Amino acid sequence: MSSTPDIAPGADTIGRLAGLAEPIASARAGKPLVIQRAEEAGTALFDGPAPVAAPVRRGLAALAARWHGVDELVDHHAASGADPTLRRDELPDDPALRAAVAHVDLITVSPALAGRADLNLLVKAGWSTDAIVTISQTAAFTAFQARAIQGLRLLQGQAPAAAASPARHTPGRGRRKSAAPTASNGRPRPVEYTRELLSWTAWVPPVPTDELTAEQEAAFQGKTNGEYFRLLSRLPGVLAARTALDAAIFATREGLPRAERELAAAATSKVTDCVYCASVHARKSAQLAKRPADVDRLLSVALERDADWLPKDTAPLGAGQDSRWSAIVEFAGALATTPVSATTAQVERLRAEGLTDAELTDLVAATAFFAWANRLMLSLGDPYWPAPAPA
Repeated sequence: MSSTPDIAPGADTIGRLAGLAEPIASARAGKPLVIQRAEEAGTALFDGPAPVAAPVRRGLAALAARWHGVDELVDHHAASGADPTLRRDELPDDPALRAAVAHVDLITVSPALAGRADLNLLVKAGWSTDAIVTISQTAAFTAFQARAIQGLRLLQGQAPAAAASPARHTPGRGRRKSAAPTASNGRPRPVEYTRELLSWTAWVPPVPTDELTAEQEAAFQGKTNGEYFRLLSRLPGVLAARTALDAAIFATREGLPRAERELAAAATSKVTDCVYCASVHARKSAQLAKRPADVDRLLSVALERDADWLPKDTAPLGAGQDSRWSAIVEFAGALATTPVSATTAQVERLRAEGLTDAELTDLVAATAFFAWANRLMLSLGDPYWPAPAPA
């Protein structure tokens, strides 16, 4: 597959759909690579080569945007050629499309309830491994876009509007999250939150190390050559833009202090219920802030969940933190819900704690990015405890 198609100079789908005005537009422009890399990711995913037809990709994204309650994003994909049958309340008749829609329903609303059997349903419906990665990327990227749009609107004083989601239950309704003690590769599997180092194994085949193309290797340059990135490299243009976006948000000095960006990632991972992502970013936040007890307090919060495994209330995530960290965690947690439950009052609280517009746009970006990362981790594999290092 070739790399990302060309994008128009200054293109900014997220900013356009959010209706950005001053001063938030200027604050966000302080990290221009965040804007550029997000646009590149969307262009690669929806306009680049992939084993799923472009109208289907757009249709699945419009469906995910319906669940998130972002009508402008639904309309954007509709105007760009989305298959209209995929965003209806009724499931499509075609078995392959029906399986794809069910998978997007599941990982948009209840990603922590996804399991290996759900990917097997896609395989049985005729989808290839490359196509499965494409479908999961479509749902996960839309989760990022939806939160970026809604978060930026909140910074401008615009509360999310109530929008109708599809009139059906997702395949996750009534399930419980797996507490299996063993991962799919036979290794012990973590079932509690931790700051310890974890590993991850895929439920469908990653690209073997000795078969990676130069383009695939370049797509995750700077990351570990593990199963996660070798699996995502099946769609290299999207992964390359995603890797660059990750760095643009998290590996810079501008904006929110990095410890607090990592804190937002950990809070998002608690809401989505991704033990692996929470372990990585809780560990980084604790190290950078030198506040391990406070980070562990966040990890220890048990959120009450409904029949779709959505948190009934995310406010407990901020319990026991100082006023600034409590405000950050509570906003990130509410922005991570499906649909978004964050409020303009939470934004005003953040401003009262001294966060600038540049820091607030950074907080939105960090939270939105992990709505994407969590869904990939949860829908494509599971974490496990690595073997102890030799003595």
